[in-house]
Amino acid sequence: MIKLFRSRIYTALFLVLVVILTGVLGYRFLEGYSWIEAFYMTVITVTTVGFSEQKPLDDVGKIFTVLLIISSVFIFAYAISVITEYILSKNSLQLLKKKKVKNKISSLTNHVILCGYGRNGIQASEKLQAYGRSFVIIEKDKEVIEKHEDEHLFIEGDGNEDEVLIAAGIERAQYLITALPDDAANLFVVLSARQMNKDLFIISRASQITSQNKLRLAGANKVIMPDKIGGDYMASLVVMPDLITFMDKLSIEGKHTTNLEEVAIEDFSDQIECNSIRDLDLRNKTGCTIIGYIAPDGEYIVNPEADLKLEPKSKVIVLGRPEQIKKLNEMFHIEL
Repeated sequence: MIKLFRSRIYTALFLVLVVILTGVLGYRFLEGYSWIEAFYMTVITVTTVGFSEQKPLDDVGKIFTVLLIISSVFIFAYAISVITEYILSKNSLQLLKKKKVKNKISSLTNHVILCGYGRNGIQASEKLQAYGRSFVIIEKDKEVIEKHEDEHLFIEGDGNEDEVLIAAGIERAQYLITALPDDAANLFVVLSARQMNKDLFIISRASQITSQNKLRLAGANKVIMPDKIGGDYMASLVVMPDLITFMDKLSIEGKHTTNLEEVAIEDFSDQIECNSIRDLDLRNKTGCTIIGYIAPDGEYIVNPEADLKLEPKSKVIVLGRPEQIKKLNEMFHIEL
């Protein structure tokens, strides 16, 4: 629709230019005006301001002026109507688009709220999108929003403002990731979000080591330092390059290419009797191997024993090739 309006605007501007050129050429060659006089006479004629002629007009000049006035009135009226309609329609489209985004966000539950669409925010959104997770981005830079608004759901504003968090569905959200470059800004976001949703799982970025404890005290469940992770990774490539390269092969880029998966015990217990890891027998059934166990209290056990007793609300970490992970999900009807 916007392209159609732009086409009509270009047409209207072209017609206005044609009228002006016709007037200038007509007065120049029909009445012998100078170029300046012809342009001045054309402008006061098409705008109907009513100033007197530069020189007395003969009959041909008078007829030409009448025709010029009539044509300019219609063309200028058309141009004004097209431009006005374009402005009004653009505002209407913006309002319609905002309403559509608001309705989509209102329908979300257990979604992720992402504060900040900078370097880390973009990486987080790509990962969430690869796994098909629903998320809303809070960003205050209008240019960034306009550039990516067709790709994601955006809320314009600051994440530490209650009304912005409410607009993002903070009461219904399951996770919040605040990836702002300033630690103080992340701290305010964590404080505001924790007060509004006690059950929210909050992940915050930190730039300074001294900010980690403050963010945890404010209510963050996890605090990530991207610079520290990057430095550790580069050093690891020096001291154990083959191991790090192997770890990179354990892709978790998307739900169709993953080599690792975490599965709740409830996903198994609803279909088979499983008191221990041995009872699951995932190796024979799917080819996947259980490499980790997460107890209900959050304790992590690496390479658990086969006779380890499985508790309700616990999870297992399985390793396998993409096709094996897919077979696991299909066999036990696990929804990602």
